[in-house]
Parts: sequence; C-alpha cells; structure tokens
Amino acid sequence: MARMLSLKFSLVFLGMTLLFMTGCGSSLAQPFDQMKQAPITVFRLQNFVPPQQTAAAAAPAGITLPPQIQSWITAGASMLPPGLLPPGLIPGAAPAPVAQNIPMFHNFPILGSANITDSKIHDEILSIFGTSGEWQTPKENCMYAEFGFSIGQINQPPADILVSLSCSQVNTSGFAWPYGANTGLTDDAEKRIIAVVKTVFGGA
Repeated sequence: MARMLSLKFSLVFLGMTLLFMTGCGSSLAQPFDQMKQAPITVFRLQNFVPPQQTAAAAAPAGITLPPQIQSWITAGASMLPPGLLPPGLIPGAAPAPVAQNIPMFHNFPILGSANITDSKIHDEILSIFGTSGEWQTPKENCMYAEFGFSIGQINQPPADILVSLSCSQVNTSGFAWPYGANTGLTDDAEKRIIAVVKTVFGGA
C-alpha cells in the first residue's frame, strides 16, 4: 500500500513538474502574455519620404536614400518580394511623393493595413515580440519603418511597434518594452517578421 501511494505521489509530482516546465517554456514576456485575445493590426509603411521640392526649385537629378536603406537594398532588401517594398526602393525609381491627407502611423505613411484574424499568425506575432531571445543590442541608430504592429490593450492606448528592417530594430509606443535597450532584431526575428508580413500582405 505504501509503495502504491509513493508511486502515485511520484507520478503526480512528475506530471506537475512537466506541466510547470512546459508553461515556462511557452511563457511570453509582459505585456505580451496578456495579449492572447487582443486585436492586432499590421501596417505596411513607406519608410522614407523625400523632401518636398518648391515650385521654383529645379527638378532633382535623383533622390539620395539614407545609407541604411541603400545597404539594405544592396543586401537584397531582406528577402522581401518587390510587392512589399516601399515605393521608390527599386533601382531607378524615385520615392513617390506622399499625398497630403494620407493616413499615418507614427509619422510614417500607411501603404496598407490588415486586421489579424488567423489565430496562428496572431500567436506568431506575440511570440516574436514576447520572446527575449529574439532581441539584441541594435546595430544602427536609425528608424525607417517598413511595417507597424498595433496591439490592443484593455483601458490603455494600443501597444504600437514600428519595425525597421533597414535599420534592423524596433521603436515602441504605448507600453514598456520588456527588453530594455535590446531593440535590435536578431536574424531569426527578422526572418519571422518577414514570414508574417508575406503571409498577411502577400508578395505580388
């Protein structure tokens, strides 16, 4: 009898240990652990807007892109298909002027948006931003955002995240970034974000 009780206790203890380990392995950093049912909107953004030319100014021979964007394009624009590149980044094309009344997301013109309804994509977005191992010290001190993520919060402003693939880092608003100064994307985070936006917006 004692041996049976001891065996049952051992099995219960083992089960609780495995459950605890599994929970720890899948837990997300705050506040992303509280966002499993939160609405998420993803934005395509124009990462660079050329300075406006006055009517009296001569037409420019060409617009110089920031060096970070130039390097990004040279490196293959981080595997984004041409249909997801901001206007004017394809060699030979100048960035298009922005209409006066175009909607903006934290000072970046919105080229398109999508509300996330697929639970797998929703969970993947939270997993990317909610996992500390996906973030590191940024390599660049710049912000030319190609994408934006807005995640709803109860009785608070949305948690907004600007993602700059050309600068390989993020900028946040409306919440405390849980990783301090580690706002730089790891290679894995970049690949996962690209996979998400390809799925959300397509690449045509």
